[in-house]
Amino acid sequence: MSLNNFLLLPIIIPFFFGMLLIFGQRKLVYQRSFALIGIGLALLSAISLLFKVKTDGIQLVTFGNWPVPFGITMVADMVSTLLVTTTLLIAFFVIWYGFGSINKERERFFYYPGVMFIVTGVNGAFTTGDIFNLFVFFEVLLMSSYLLIVLGGEKEQLKGSIKYILINVISSALFVITVAFLYSVVGTLNMADIASKIAAIHQPGIITVIAVLFLMVFGLKAAIFPLYFWLPTSYHAAPIPVLTLFGALLTKVGIYSIMRTYTLFFVHDLGFTHQLLMVLAIFTIIAGCIGALAYFDVKQIIIYNIVIAVGVILFGVAQMNETALKGAMFYLVHDMLIKAALFMLIGMIITITGTSDLRKMGGLLKKYPVLGWSYLIAAFGLAGIPPLSGFIGKLLIAKGGFEAGNMWSSVFILASSLLVLLSVIRIFVYAFWGQEQPTHTQQTMDKKTYRTLFIPTIFVVFISIVYGVGAEWITPFMDDAAKLLSDPSIYIDAVLKGE
Repeated sequence: MSLNNFLLLPIIIPFFFGMLLIFGQRKLVYQRSFALIGIGLALLSAISLLFKVKTDGIQLVTFGNWPVPFGITMVADMVSTLLVTTTLLIAFFVIWYGFGSINKERERFFYYPGVMFIVTGVNGAFTTGDIFNLFVFFEVLLMSSYLLIVLGGEKEQLKGSIKYILINVISSALFVITVAFLYSVVGTLNMADIASKIAAIHQPGIITVIAVLFLMVFGLKAAIFPLYFWLPTSYHAAPIPVLTLFGALLTKVGIYSIMRTYTLFFVHDLGFTHQLLMVLAIFTIIAGCIGALAYFDVKQIIIYNIVIAVGVILFGVAQMNETALKGAMFYLVHDMLIKAALFMLIGMIITITGTSDLRKMGGLLKKYPVLGWSYLIAAFGLAGIPPLSGFIGKLLIAKGGFEAGNMWSSVFILASSLLVLLSVIRIFVYAFWGQEQPTHTQQTMDKKTYRTLFIPTIFVVFISIVYGVGAEWITPFMDDAAKLLSDPSIYIDAVLKGE
């Protein structure tokens, strides 16, 4: 066992604890304690790995000591390690938040193993260096998500979950077919080897077709236009901690997959593939803005903001220059944090008022001022008000767009911030600022439940503020990630030479 196997810990630890948590379902103290300990240990290992990658470069391990590219390779580079660390950070606070939010019967029905296995799948997808293994980890996280989305068995959940499962089954079948097409052309599944083989044959037309098929597969999972239709109804029905986990993490695996494939090996026909990606990204933002402004349901407003963020990040990827790719990485991590914070905040609002309909809320600022101002800060962060976390990423994406000669679309990206702000500020105006609605406002939440929900939420909001204000400390990591994405040879050489 080499020291490089250390990079597997953020995947192995949640998997191991997930198996432990399958037992003792009725013992809540055991379930809660081991879930937090497991994610905490995995988070520490991910932070250690992040600094190891920063100092020593890309880490990799190939199972069975097979020579690359014949074995299954796991690769920890700056892109994957940043995302793995963010995933575990969010999962830790979502589990803590769930203590006061998830129904106890749901907690006792394999909720915690489901969370552990979904984290295993997400981290595995971020870390794998093998395109078929990416499919395998997608299936791990999807199977866990099928359990979590139906947890509780309410009619609305079952209705939303049928669409969610059907879409993902079709997407998974298409994924395998597309991988088979790619393998038939290049004869390898190792991502670095695929990149070098495609470079050698200069991406003929068939590779462009495969690139578009991959965009469809990952686009379904990332919820890009016009493939986002399943997202609002499927996510809306889930319990708040599950919705937080899905909203912060699941679409990001699709985004990461597009980012990885479209910067590593589909890079020889930019005029078609990346132009298509840019057009779809712009339409995704427009569709998300329409949805976010059309609804008065707080869950739907934030869910449609997931769609907007998908468009913004992929617009950055489509520019294919270092500035925009750095912005895309900054914005991707920001969006994971801020979506988690916002879903946790609206979960508290729904618990207090007993409704998710904005028109039935009002006057919460008097009783819950700290909650109100925390929400406002998170809303400003989402919209990219400086110096909060959304600002730097969006600015770099727009700058990269200008550098690539896409002036008007870059201006549109910046202008979309106003629509994002308008959509989320409505929640503050209606729920906190508006007239109190005594008929729909429940009794004051008991202090213990309020604390259980509020403490992890305020931590996530605080981390998102630090991420924006302390951007100079994070920039060196983002620089490394952007260099890696803009220059595929760094990744290819590291993996194929086994450095």
